[in-house]
Amino acid sequence: MINRMIVGNLVHRPVRSLISIVAVALEVTMILLIVGFSLGQLEGSRARAAGIGADVIVLPPGSSFIVGLTGAPMSIKVAGKLAKLPHVKSVAPVVTNLSTVGTLEIIAGIDLPSYESMSSGFHYLSGGPFQGPYDVLVDDLFAQSKHLKVGNTIEILNNNFRICGIVEHGKGGRKFLPLSTLQDLTGNENKASMMYLKLDDPANADAVVDEIKHIPGMERYVPSSMVTYLSMMTPTNYPGLSTFLRVVIGISVVIGVLVIFQAMYTAVMERTREIGILKSMGASRLYIVNVVLRETVLLAIGGILLGIVVSVAARAAILHRLPLTPMLLGPGWIARATLIAICSSIAGALYPAFKAAQKDPIDALAYE
Repeated sequence: MINRMIVGNLVHRPVRSLISIVAVALEVTMILLIVGFSLGQLEGSRARAAGIGADVIVLPPGSSFIVGLTGAPMSIKVAGKLAKLPHVKSVAPVVTNLSTVGTLEIIAGIDLPSYESMSSGFHYLSGGPFQGPYDVLVDDLFAQSKHLKVGNTIEILNNNFRICGIVEHGKGGRKFLPLSTLQDLTGNENKASMMYLKLDDPANADAVVDEIKHIPGMERYVPSSMVTYLSMMTPTNYPGLSTFLRVVIGISVVIGVLVIFQAMYTAVMERTREIGILKSMGASRLYIVNVVLRETVLLAIGGILLGIVVSVAARAAILHRLPLTPMLLGPGWIARATLIAICSSIAGALYPAFKAAQKDPIDALAYE
């Protein structure tokens, strides 16, 4: 009986019900898309770093673990010292440059033979390796997003580069220049931003890290096994990311609370006489609160389902139009968004529910 009455109330006021559902859906969609975008970018960077295939990474003193923010303060001669260590099969020096022209991106300068020795090498979808100093390798997602082919020219750091090859994504970056070329363009001759090490056995990574720390002159360098390095790539370790996510969730909760409060408060005022009839028939205060809150939860569930559907559709559309924009919509965050939406909806309905329960039945019946 109570469920039929609740559904009837929602159907009787379709516009108000629809607005409430859309508001909750907006709350859920905002959380899922913005969090999904942030975590997708982070997970994309993590996957590309893992795809390099290295077992140990060595960063210069005082550097950030965020690749691309350290410049190139490490002498290329460090590679020679590292190559002499036990268990080290090969060393790949890399120069990175953070470009803010157009979009924020990290350009990698690599020594192709040593870089490919970290793994099975690049998988060329078209074209091939560098043929000259002003050749560039791009990954397939970048090429797809810009509709580029081998032989096309793109501008990097105010210079024109010919695309010599398109490679499968997931090998560290999206644009790769010859090491010497990027060193010249950034004024970092004989310098590197980091060194990747390939070992005879990944299990020796911690031992090699300890050896590096004891090399004379390298005590302040920052060596790390790739397992440890990748484990640091979390929202809590990226400056401001956790705060940003909390702000987004906070704004979403405020939206949900205010809209549900307005909708349920209006509903209570419109149904004053109905509430009076229920109380005159013996309905307790708890019964009235239960009716209002169950109606709120029903609206919240409708909004949550709509929000999830919109988020999934928006993610598919974004990935189709912008393949360089990975987004994660994992079950964990869907569950969190669901819980946040339900809690914020109930919070917004508490005052209207208790106000309805406090109404005097005689005054309510006399209400016009």
